[in-house]
Amino acid sequence: MASFSFGSGNAAKLLRIPLYAVGRIGTLIVPRGRRWVFGCGAGIGDGALALQRLAAAEGHDTIWLTSSARERREAEALGIRTLAKSGLRGWWATARAGVVVVTHGLGDVNRYADAGAFVVQLWHGIPLKRIGLDSPATTQVPAVPGAAVLRRIVGLLYRGAAQRIRVLPAASHRSRGRLESAFGLGGGRVVVTGEPRVDVLSTGSAAERRASASALLHRAVGEIPAEARTILYAPTWRDGAADPAVPTADEWVRIIRLLESSDAVLLVRSHPLGEGAYAPPLPTRRVRMLGAGVVADVTPVLPAVDVLVTDYSSLAYDVGLLAMPVLYLAPDAAQYAQTRGFYGRYEDVAGADAAANWAGLVKQLAAVLDDDAEFAARAERSAALSAQMHAFRDGGNTRRVYDVIRARATPVPKGAG
Repeated sequence: MASFSFGSGNAAKLLRIPLYAVGRIGTLIVPRGRRWVFGCGAGIGDGALALQRLAAAEGHDTIWLTSSARERREAEALGIRTLAKSGLRGWWATARAGVVVVTHGLGDVNRYADAGAFVVQLWHGIPLKRIGLDSPATTQVPAVPGAAVLRRIVGLLYRGAAQRIRVLPAASHRSRGRLESAFGLGGGRVVVTGEPRVDVLSTGSAAERRASASALLHRAVGEIPAEARTILYAPTWRDGAADPAVPTADEWVRIIRLLESSDAVLLVRSHPLGEGAYAPPLPTRRVRMLGAGVVADVTPVLPAVDVLVTDYSSLAYDVGLLAMPVLYLAPDAAQYAQTRGFYGRYEDVAGADAAANWAGLVKQLAAVLDDDAEFAARAERSAALSAQMHAFRDGGNTRRVYDVIRARATPVPKGAG
């Protein structure tokens, strides 16, 4: 079931305009200090966690603003101090912060208190589908009288909020151009440092990464036999529409039959904003759910995965750092290109053989699992795609981002809190 849409989100944003105005007045009065405040729309993880760990190790006063009891527990288990982002204390923490770090949007922290802060937007993936100002979905509003005017207002609000960003890391120069366009940013604010969120895919040896990721995965979904191959299926969000790739009962039978014959396990990770009904119609240990409610940040788990299946997810770029084969299942590729759009041609990423249905995908997956040559060819193609989009693979992205922030953030008086 789709759980969020730009239309409903933008309608709520318009209704909150008076609160934004009041919050802005408050930030003009309250002086900012030295503290670094962090938030992440996906929970405790992503690039925000990598940067928080480094900033704390460097002696900075940090605090994580949470939106749920689960986030608070997970942060506190890591020794991270927290406050609820909503309410007066969350507003005060954001209003007093010198550096504000987010991964999805300014709503990752207290949305009414970010004006005047040094905002670092880490984002959460290399864009394949068009995002931000490049996508008509961003300014959707409900179908009401005056909708065209409301869309223009939402566009102005989005552009104004984006202009508060002082640093936005990019994985490469190609990715930088997309982010500059999507956020309307210039002046060198989008910097090619690599993305902190993928450092975990380049740190340590392959065996060490696999062991660590396997431990995380087993805690999340239970024991997986060591000899079994692991397939991650990660469909992306349809902007509030239903997911067209949810398997039918007959398709589930085909999928499970393949998993059993190839000794494989399928991990299903629906997008947290629009999870599909992916439970198979019959009980099986060959299919496990790995949604955001199970693992907030999937990136550290990727070294334990053997094959990725996706449609338009930025994971297709990331797993190439591990030389992981990628298969594409995109039943609505033509429609999605018209309504949302891609950066470049979808075929340049997915190739000419993206599956349009599960029957086609199952055939491709069987070939990858049962033919070492096909597995190697897909792995090589994945690594080549990643090399085009990731300029760094040395585990030093977080350090480079930190150095940029330290060089650019406005100094504050000693003793400021």
